Amino acid sequence: MLVNIKYATNTHKEREREREMQSLQQKASEWSGVETEHAFLIDDTNLFQKLGLQTFLNLSTNFYNRVYDEEEEWFRSIFASSEKEKAIQNQYEFLVQRMGGPPLYSQRRGHPALIARHREFPMTHEAAERWLHHMKQALENTSDIDHHSKIIMMNFFRHTAYFLVAGVQQNNQNLHPCKDAAGSHPCKNF
Repeated sequence: MLVNIKYATNTHKEREREREMQSLQQKASEWSGVETEHAFLIDDTNLFQKLGLQTFLNLSTNFYNRVYDEEEEWFRSIFASSEKEKAIQNQYEFLVQRMGGPPLYSQRRGHPALIARHREFPMTHEAAERWLHHMKQALENTSDIDHHSKIIMMNFFRHTAYFLVAGVQQNNQNLHPCKDAAGSHPCKNF
């Protein structure tokens, strides 16, 4: 009987997690303007095989050069606690892994857990748009990436940026002691 209760609890938790992920995907689609199926067209082609490791390294370097030279202090400050070289490595290893290559990121850092890893940052619509601005510029200036790959990658980035906004916002609400309060928020310190 104990095994059945444990199995039922795990199944319930899995269903709840699946519903939560679907909700986040829906918000990401709504906010980004990119339908989930378009965001995940990256899974239909092995972009790592097509583009190669050096292309992802170039893209990430180009992106972070822009981020660290950002004129907007509020955005640049998001990355202030990260060393540029580490940020480049983290991003290109994640992209290589996500785009069909070897699991470089997971081997070095564990599961990507994007929402958990971005929880400490101010994940707002404005921050997502600024991040996307720099990624679009980096994509446009990385000559080894063909036009079609740029489109499907940008759709993935756009959807994922808003998935993170939704996930971090939901996570922060779930952590707040008044999260279950009905109506207007009663906490003056929120």
